[in-house]
Amino acid sequence: MQLKKKSRINGALAMAATALLGGEVVAEDKGWEVDASLLYYSEDDRVDATEPTINATKTFADGSKLNLHFVADTLTGASPNGAAPSDVPQTFTRPSGNGSFVVAPGEIPLDDTFKDSRAQFGVGWEAPISRVMRYNVGVNVSSEYDYESVAVSAGLARDFNKKNTTLSFGVAFEADTLSPEGDIPTPLASMATAGSPQPRDGSSETKDVVDVVLGITQVINAQTVMKFNVGTSQSSGYLNDPFKIVSVVDVNGRAVDYIYENRDDSRTKKYLYWSTQYHTPWEDTVDFSFRYMTDDWGIDSQTIDLRYRWNVSPRLYVQPHLRLYTQSEADFYRHSLSQAEAIPQEVSADYRLAEFDATSIGLKVGYALSSSSEISVRFETYQQRGDTSPSGAIGVQQQYDMFPDLDASFLQVTYSLNF
Repeated sequence: MQLKKKSRINGALAMAATALLGGEVVAEDKGWEVDASLLYYSEDDRVDATEPTINATKTFADGSKLNLHFVADTLTGASPNGAAPSDVPQTFTRPSGNGSFVVAPGEIPLDDTFKDSRAQFGVGWEAPISRVMRYNVGVNVSSEYDYESVAVSAGLARDFNKKNTTLSFGVAFEADTLSPEGDIPTPLASMATAGSPQPRDGSSETKDVVDVVLGITQVINAQTVMKFNVGTSQSSGYLNDPFKIVSVVDVNGRAVDYIYENRDDSRTKKYLYWSTQYHTPWEDTVDFSFRYMTDDWGIDSQTIDLRYRWNVSPRLYVQPHLRLYTQSEADFYRHSLSQAEAIPQEVSADYRLAEFDATSIGLKVGYALSSSSEISVRFETYQQRGDTSPSGAIGVQQQYDMFPDLDASFLQVTYSLNF
């Protein structure tokens, strides 16, 4: 769950590929279903975030639905810049190029001026084409102080087998524009000292993402529903993180240079997703899912997600949550480079591209205030662990954690209302 700078038009493809379960369309105007939530997220000694969200869905008499979604968030704190720790103080130029900061010996270099703010608005429309077929379309717009993103999506769903089987297809397109503070750094160029001319390649760059997913939802019996999705995602354009650098070190492991990272300008992901929802005879619900992803950057990942909703009473429920995640490192990930080797064409020291495991444990408690309103509170902790002592550590690097642990937590309060 580590927060990071990205477009975060999450959900566009999910909207496009939603496969509704079978059942006759009820000719009834159900009014509005509104969820308003506030989330606070905090990483130990790193990033803090506050995120209010409003999600509203209107169901019409013909079975069509209108969905409106709004998110506004603010992030502040410190973010790793990719440089390796050392036994001497290290001085780094800030992204603007106008200032610098010093990191103490043994510390992971963090830029403590990390900040971001975002506003995102989305609208979706779903409607039946016939008794067994429906479509959905959506638009999402996101604006950050240095990032603009627009995404459109569309999907079809078709019922078979007396509406016990649903096939779905979805596609989404996202166009992003990045205009970072201090402009776009020249890939693989050396970071200049503060106040000096910085190596720059212009003020902005663009990125496009195309997602396609095919899914099947199957009612197994009165208690069990399964869903299978296969999908692919193609990203092209500027895929670097303009705020990440790589240390070039001498035989003692001390930095002699810092260069800006460079990644491939295309990335193809493929994934398989399976979920099962089981309603117990005692009216609780078990949700289990597994996701496997592989890409042409060399990253393979597996995610297991488990939720159990315990209906304590007609008004109160408790839902524990467990999520396990593991991934391999990208082909071009390096914690640092030796000055004795040639600079590779593609290299990044971004921890998010390294090999690591992550665990999320949480609990959600919901209470129905009335027949039309509910309040819920969700708390989760997140732990991320990587190889702190890689075999390729050089000199003094062997004394320090080359992949520091990340611990985070978040608290979310949600109020739901039907009217």
